[in-house]
Amino acid sequence: MPISDIPILSMLRERMEWHQERQRVLAENVANADTSNYQAKDLAPPDFGRELSAASVSLATTEPGHIAASSGGSSFALDASARYEVRPRGNSVTHEDEMMKAASNQMDFEAVSGLYTRSLALIKLAVGKS
Repeated sequence: MPISDIPILSMLRERMEWHQERQRVLAENVANADTSNYQAKDLAPPDFGRELSAASVSLATTEPGHIAASSGGSSFALDASARYEVRPRGNSVTHEDEMMKAASNQMDFEAVSGLYTRSLALIKLAVGKS
């Protein structure tokens, strides 16, 4: 089985690519901070629902005393509201907001790349190539 067929690794790789693209979009926002009528942009987070449902393991209740599995999912709702402050020239870029997003994006990318690296190290260990 190729490494690219392992669902968790492909999801981590896709997430890293998303963070790279988001960094490009945030940098573009900062670069156009003084451009008239420029609207700040951001990327929607990737949806891993299909991959998670295909890779998930269901719990079996074989005895009446077993606890039923929850339906999964998140109790948090996505915030789709645009909170961009528009200046009189029509520009909606705020340096403070963009820098906060860039710092958060960088920390998230480092966390995902660390998970990816550790996952590859575990596979190497399991194969016996340490």
